[in-house]
Amino acid sequence: MDTLSYKTISANKTTAGKEWVIVDADGQVLGRFASKVAKILRGKNKPLFTPHADCGDNVIVINAEKVVLTGKKMSDKVYIRHTGYPGGQRQQTASEIMAKFPERLVEKAVKGMLPKNSLGRKLYTNLHVVIGADHKHEAQKPKVVDLNTIK
Repeated sequence: MDTLSYKTISANKTTAGKEWVIVDADGQVLGRFASKVAKILRGKNKPLFTPHADCGDNVIVINAEKVVLTGKKMSDKVYIRHTGYPGGQRQQTASEIMAKFPERLVEKAVKGMLPKNSLGRKLYTNLHVVIGADHKHEAQKPKVVDLNTIK
């Protein structure tokens, strides 16, 4: 019996095998969509997943303005931020954000599902959200991924 075959393989920057993938947000429910994108960013859909390393793919989200919120969340869900000054708490509904910057809804949802540490901040830089179907990452030769195949 070969004892070398029992070694645990841990992915690192060189062995991660990072790729570029395109995901279409057209008609997708925001929360379920964001959790699947976060799973791809983290690398949990790969057999060589390592919790402490960036082994996920670079994700390009197209048609971000066509994402759907269920129920009355578009008017009732409130996003709160703070300017840093006294009395600087600001709030916006999802419909107000969707009217001005529709890509921020997807970015915020995915960012909330990543780890809250330096690894999460690094993984967030691998997310590229685009309004419409055109993007500037054609040189990376991204492959289209169907989210319905990811569990």
